[in-house]
Amino acid sequence: MPDLRQGSLRWLWITGLVIALDLATKWLALNQLQLHQQVPVIDGLFSFTLAYNLGAAFSFLASAGGWQRWFFTAIAIGVSAMLVIWMARLPRSKRLEPIALALILGGALGNLYDRIMHGHVVDFILVHWQQSWFFPAFNIADSAITVGAALLILDMFISKPAKA
Repeated sequence: MPDLRQGSLRWLWITGLVIALDLATKWLALNQLQLHQQVPVIDGLFSFTLAYNLGAAFSFLASAGGWQRWFFTAIAIGVSAMLVIWMARLPRSKRLEPIALALILGGALGNLYDRIMHGHVVDFILVHWQQSWFFPAFNIADSAITVGAALLILDMFISKPAKA
């Protein structure tokens, strides 16, 4: 078991911030938007819309019949535990890697809350071109996961290899 005082768990405040922002914005979306109603923010490019995702990224397995809710719940719990252990084992001197992991963890837990409480993930951000091309709706948790993954990739390129 790693010594938690030596790891990078001090970055978990970012996880908490992501969860709070995610849940607050989803609450607003649920209380202010009608299902699939588009509220333009930047006309022809960006709207708010309420959508429910029963599956994973890009609605993967959304029409699988219900078992996917518990499958993705189990995956989120397992991945979250792995991320906390990973963060705990990182040296305190690391910066970018634990921040990236904290973002991914916050996103995973935000969407996990939705799966457990609602049976689906609440999405509300819609990027599109006019009314002819639409990127799948997403939320703050999805954004945190994406930014965290990008930061992990960046960290792989800019980190100096450990000395043998």
